[in-house]
Amino acid sequence: MMEQNPLNALSEAMVAAVETAGAATLLVNARRRLPASGIAYAPDLVLTADHVVERDDEITVMLPDGSEKAAGVAGRDPGNDLALLRLGSPAASVAMPAPQDARVGQLVLALGRPSAEGIQASLGVISAIGGPVRTGRGGLLERYLRTDAIPYPGFSGGPLVDTAGRIVGLNTSGLARGASLAIPVSLAWQIAQALEKHGHIQRGFLGVRSQPVPISPAQQSALGRQQASGLLLVGVESGSPAEGGGLLVGDIIVAIAGQPVADPDELLASLTGEVVGKATPIQVLRGGSPATITVTIGARR
Repeated sequence: MMEQNPLNALSEAMVAAVETAGAATLLVNARRRLPASGIAYAPDLVLTADHVVERDDEITVMLPDGSEKAAGVAGRDPGNDLALLRLGSPAASVAMPAPQDARVGQLVLALGRPSAEGIQASLGVISAIGGPVRTGRGGLLERYLRTDAIPYPGFSGGPLVDTAGRIVGLNTSGLARGASLAIPVSLAWQIAQALEKHGHIQRGFLGVRSQPVPISPAQQSALGRQQASGLLLVGVESGSPAEGGGLLVGDIIVAIAGQPVADPDELLASLTGEVVGKATPIQVLRGGSPATITVTIGARR
């Protein structure tokens, strides 16, 4: 009995992965140039890259069977280059997100449906994972994936998938001056959920000026964890949520809602989404000792 060729087995697995994810990969026609791609986030919702949605009306989405449906914009997050489109009626197989975060070295496939000719794919690996990083669209991307899979024209908005056809990210060339990145699926789905609910991303306001400072070994011991830096408050705005909650100049913010904060970008990332308008615990070092201050995060205007 002949042994199964492992390369044939891998090839068949990749074909099956493309077929699985391709059933939820759609063509998005919302710009003047080449159409782009989108992912069926729900039966009547399509998640795509914001930069490929150049108009708010006369948008069409082509399904894998070649049929077209009209769509409208349900919400946008330009800073993270995501847009959510709503179909007039349920139409598509829903994409399956991967159960685990992507890892460096993981084999992935970038998919797109940039034309009526059908699905397209390229193969690569996850070459880096990073973030938070400021984007060229005025936002702050909490996490990103970099891959060496070739992003062919029209792939923006399409899925990056694992060898089982499960979504690990959403491809975009609109965040880092044309560089090809992918937004991790956990973050993309979280933003999509907020866009479905609010139509935009809620961004919080604390009302402080801060600068990174090192945390001494003694202070880290008091915190009970290793954390090399925090944010020293050098200013607290009058009438701000920070003042109302009791934050003081000289406090060192080390965590918000249980998540460590080590630099200004992490502070901005922590003030996004569901914390807005809610009483939120902020851990600080005050006089060298840990303290927790509850602040109701304001909404950025």
